[in-house]
Order: sequence, then structure tokens, then C-alpha cells
Amino acid sequence: MGRKLDPTRKEKRGPGRKARKQRGAEVELARFLPPEPETGRKKLSSHGRKRAAKRRLGAGSGPAGKRPLGAGGGGGREPAGQTTRGQSGFSDDNSKWLAPAKAKKIRSKGNHVELSSNGEVEEGNWEMEEDEDGSSEEMVDDYGASSSEEDELLPIEKAALKQKPDSEDDSEEEEEEEEEEAAETTGRQKMGQKEEENPDLQLNLDIDEQFKLPTNEEIEKEDILFISEPPDLHVIHQRIKGNMEVLQDFVVKREEGRTRQEYLALLRQDMAAYYSYSDFLLMKLMDIFPLPELINFLEANEVPRPVTIRTNTLKTRRRDLAQALINRGVNLDPLGKWSKTGLVIYDSSVPIGATPEYLAGHYMLQGASSLLPVMALAPQENERILDMCCAPGGKTSYIAQLMKNTGMILANDSNAERLHSVVGNLHRLGVTNTVVSNCDGRQFPKVLGGFDRVLLDAPCSGTGVISKDPAVKTNKDEKDILRCAHLQKELILSAIDSVNAASETGGYIVYCTCSIMVEENEWVVDYALKKRNVRLVATGLDFGKEGFTRFKDRRFHPSLKSTRRFYPHTHNMDGFFIAKFKKFSNAIPQAQKEAASLSAVPETVVEPPPKKKKLEGSKADKEQKLLQPTLKKKHSLQAQRRPLKA
Repeated sequence: MGRKLDPTRKEKRGPGRKARKQRGAEVELARFLPPEPETGRKKLSSHGRKRAAKRRLGAGSGPAGKRPLGAGGGGGREPAGQTTRGQSGFSDDNSKWLAPAKAKKIRSKGNHVELSSNGEVEEGNWEMEEDEDGSSEEMVDDYGASSSEEDELLPIEKAALKQKPDSEDDSEEEEEEEEEEAAETTGRQKMGQKEEENPDLQLNLDIDEQFKLPTNEEIEKEDILFISEPPDLHVIHQRIKGNMEVLQDFVVKREEGRTRQEYLALLRQDMAAYYSYSDFLLMKLMDIFPLPELINFLEANEVPRPVTIRTNTLKTRRRDLAQALINRGVNLDPLGKWSKTGLVIYDSSVPIGATPEYLAGHYMLQGASSLLPVMALAPQENERILDMCCAPGGKTSYIAQLMKNTGMILANDSNAERLHSVVGNLHRLGVTNTVVSNCDGRQFPKVLGGFDRVLLDAPCSGTGVISKDPAVKTNKDEKDILRCAHLQKELILSAIDSVNAASETGGYIVYCTCSIMVEENEWVVDYALKKRNVRLVATGLDFGKEGFTRFKDRRFHPSLKSTRRFYPHTHNMDGFFIAKFKKFSNAIPQAQKEAASLSAVPETVVEPPPKKKKLEGSKADKEQKLLQPTLKKKHSLQAQRRPLKA
């Protein structure tokens, strides 16, 4: 370790003999050198500026070219009784040998490394110039050591130093700049050769200049190559970016003679190849999202959602649970201001699903989006609540937690195998107010009704949880979407019929899906508004996007603005849809009853009466008399249906 420089106590002696190798030398020089006007001069490099500072330092010390003490490089300390710092020259007879000799920087063939008085590494060699009086006195440092380096040089190096021209200092900067320019030109030539050898490197430049649609022949060639070889994802991604730029400013950047549909068709084809989606699903997504948002949605589906847990307040508090998990090496944070029980797990040194706290029922592994429907339902204590599709039991246990194990919960699911997980979770979490049933939800009002609140987490296509189930990208088609929508319509009518509108505290139905398709969300909600005496109310959630009131050529009820949509790319949770109904009458609308009765009775077709033989005796006469009025009516109806002749 060397001595540390304290500028408040130690005199400024200049940057030293090897200033160009010391970091911060320019800053030190600028403190005591006047700025030099640089009008019409060539811009100097860092080495050149240091050299110019040295020249100005030597030239600004008086008419004799002598530098004042404290402004020179390497001069000794000021003797007692002499002039103070800032005065040029000395007042006694020792001024001739106390004045530091000029130093000239020279190049040597070898690299010599020395340590300065403050312990810094210095390179290069210096040679002392003769003074104006012809004296070649050596400069002595603070410790009395000679600063001349000629004694340390080899004879051949000394000879080389004498043969060096004095103009080398001025030409050194130009030589360095020429070397740098030569290195840059050679590097550019090498890069140009690599780009010529590999044309894929020029792809970005071509796209930045102008995006051009490939011709039909090029697309056919790519399709043929895709069959034999996997596609080049980098090329496809760059083409998607260029296509998006053109579509965002289509009037200015489009090619002449090309329509917007051609760009959209190519974009859909490229996204299907890059993100591995079916063409049907991409068309649906392009109808829902704007193009820039669609890219964000597809990218978010490639990243798994954060692991979240819900604290079971029936057994512990969130603060105590968080401290216990942190002690086990779990890195976590609160889920958000909107949740008082959720925690986000970033990483863990122990398995989250096998800790003693998990086995004791202190928390439940549950996605952030599945907490929202229960918060919208807002169950109250001592109520009768129906969870129509309850498996695997996360929402049911959350309802029991908010009810503090009071009242009664009926947890129903049509799949008997999934009920095993429901029973296990309810036992582990300490839920005691729940009854588990296995029944078809569409037949539920006939089994049991009169509930205060109903939660319907309807089965859906799963387009909001693609990050968990990537198979949804390709295995869903139009029939699957419509089949789910039909089932959801039946379930939501059954859920509404199971609620008692005269409930003092309830009369609410919450409908939710893990899908983002309009056919499974707004379409179903609008259908329920037309079929039953219900209205939409606010969900009570402060965030989330509003539901659609119009979609393509469809127009939904304006109150659908109160529904909420959640997306992976905006809320960092699974795609979800939530709607909350308030039932204001138990009666089914009369028009719906008539339509249901008409649909139940098959239509009768009027046919001409069959020809019958005349019956003999009195019985025949009686039957003919009975049939006459009916036959007349049928013949009159047939006459009315005949077309008029011209």
C-alpha cells in the first residue's frame, strides 16, 4: 500500500513525469492551467491533450521558460524562507539548480516498468534536456534519488535515443490516429467478408430499410422446406417484426399493389409457425386483441405464471406464515394490495408442496386469478352457498375461510374422481362447514335450491391458461368452443334458478371461466340476461379490463361493462373472466315459458283425410255425421293454402 494523497495538506506538484499513463491527470491539470482557445484547430486525442497541457505548463512560467514550483512535474519541495507558491522563479542564488530541467518524452524499444514515489506503476523512458545555460543538472526527488534514467538503459537504447528526431513528439499523435484508422478499416473489411459469406447477417439491415412481402413462389418454397426441415425461427421472427411495422403505418409503408389482407395472411402464417398455434385459434385471437397487444399476449403465454399461495386464516396469519417460510429458505413477497392472504413465491430451497406448513394446512397452492371469483362473490357468515363446479377445492376452502366455518357450503362436481382431491384439501385445511356432492349441475334446481349465493366456475376451453397447458394451442376448434358455450348456458341458467331472490343477505351469482373467448364469456352472460330476471352488478374488483359490449357484428347489453377480463400480459396472471349477477325475481319470464312449451311440443302437420269406405247400417250413418264438420274445416284450410292462379 502506498501513501494516500491528501490534497488539502500536500502541495500540488503537477501530474508527475509519466502523466499520460496516470488516470485523472487531465483533471488535475485543469485545476491550475488556463483553458487554451481551440479555434480552427484539429481535435486532439486524450494523449495529445495531455502533451499540450505539458507544453503550456512549460511555456507559461516566465520569459526564461522556467516553471514555478508547485506547477512543474517532479520538482523538489520548497525550501524554508523562499518565495511562496504561485510566484515564478526563486529569490536566492540557488534558483539555477533548483529550477527543474525540461523533460522530453521518447520511445524505447523495451518496456520498462517503474514505481513512482507514491507507489504507482509507470512505463516508458524520459530524457533530460539541457537548460538554456547549457547545464544538464539532474532533477532530484524528495528522497534524494536521481530521476535520470540513462543509467538504467542499455547502450543500444541510449544510442537509439540520441538518434531520435526532436519532431517525434509532434508526429506521435498522427501515427497513433493512423494506426487506429487502419485497424478500423481492416475490421470493417473482415466484417464485410463475413456478411458476404453469411447472408443471414444482413437480414436486420434489409428489414430496417423496407419490408417486402414474399412472392407466392417464395412462400411455396418455404412450405416445401418446412416439410423436410424445421423452419428458421430467427428469420420468421424478423419478418413478423417488419410486418407489424408496416401494418401499424400501412398507408405510408405498404407496397404498391398489396392489400392489407395479404399482410395479415402472412402475419398469421408466420405467428402460427413461430408460436405453434392453430390457424383457427390465431384468427380468434386477432379478432380479440389489437396486433401489438396480440404479440404481447403470445409472448406472455410462453412464460409460466408466478407461483402463488393463499394463507389459510382458519389456522394461521399471513405474517406468521411468511416468517416461517422465510426461515426455511423461501423468497417471497405479498401478492398485492388487492389481496390480504396471497403470497408470491420467487424461489425456494424446499419444495413448496411438501413443507410442514403445507401439510399442516397453513396455506393452499392457488393461482392468483382463482382468488378473484371468491372475492367477487363476497360470502357472508351463516349463509347457504353453492359451489357448482368445485374441484379441486381451492375456491371452496377460500369461501369457508371467509365465512369462518359458519353456515353451510355445498361443494358439487360432476366428476367423482376429482372429488377425492376436494375432500383431501378440505380435511387438510380444517374446513368443517362443507358438504361434498356428486351431481350434474344442470339438474341441480330439481335436487336442491334456495341458496343465498352461487359460484359457477364453468368448464371452458382453457384459452386463458395456455402457459399451463400448451396443448390448447392446437387441439381446439370451432366445435369445441361452441360445445363449451352450450354447456355454460345450461349451467348458468341452473345456477340462477338455484338462488333465492328473496334472500336477506344474498341473491348473487358469480360466473367465471379461465377462457378469453367471447363465445364463452360475454355471449353466455348476455344470454342469461335475456332468459332470467337478473341484472349485472359491479364485481368489487378495482382492476381488470372491462368486458366487451360489442364484438364484430354482435351487440351485447351495455351493462357488460361491469364484467372484468384479466390477461397474462397485463396482470401477470392467468386469463380469466368474471361476471356478477343479482337476481331480483324468482319468476321465470313468461315469454321464456311459452317458448319452452312450444319447443317441447312437436309441430303437427295437416294431412288430407284418408279415403274411407262407406259403412253399412246405422253405425255408418252416425260416423259419417260426426266426421262431416271436421272434414269441412280441413278442406277449408287446404283451400286457403293453395296458391292463387294468375
